[in-house]
Amino acid sequence: MTQGELGRADERMQALLAADEDLRRLIAGDWIRYRKSPALQELSWDAHATCAKINRVFYDDPAEARRLFHELVPGAGEGIDFVPPISIDYGMRLVIGDRTFINADFLVIGGGQVTIGADCLIGPRCGIYTPNHAQDIARRLEGWELPEPVVIGDNVWLGGSVTLTPGVTIGDHSIVGAGSVVTKDIPSGVVAVGNPCRPIRRIEP
Repeated sequence: MTQGELGRADERMQALLAADEDLRRLIAGDWIRYRKSPALQELSWDAHATCAKINRVFYDDPAEARRLFHELVPGAGEGIDFVPPISIDYGMRLVIGDRTFINADFLVIGGGQVTIGADCLIGPRCGIYTPNHAQDIARRLEGWELPEPVVIGDNVWLGGSVTLTPGVTIGDHSIVGAGSVVTKDIPSGVVAVGNPCRPIRRIEP
């Protein structure tokens, strides 16, 4: 993205922030109502439209697909490799470290901040879910949800079809086995598996 494009994107974001309380709540880490927020729906629509372009052109024009990816995810580092399809709700809420590899069917849902470290291996069909809908019946019917951050440390390997739920952290160098559902934090330097996912052993140097 050029400096001019960055400037226009920043101006657009400032205008959306000024007009939409739920977007301001999202940035502040507070409860939001996605279904009542024009700005959140617009940003999500734009993100999925860009994902569709990336998935469509990837094999014909990989350079353009990567350019679009970095436009979608301004917080993406250098040397990132990915395989389509990808589906991301808000690229502005995603940070990816250098040299991370993302396999096919990568899914990021909701507006919680997602941070993926450097040198990670993200297996196929991995999903990161950040919104917690209200448990109170009336508030859930009103559309309230709380987007929570998800953090993946450096040099983490997620096997295929791993699911990360809202608010979890995976420590540096850990391995999460295929099909696991992570509902609580995983410490650094362990192999963890299962549903719910639990550490089963340390990784020896």
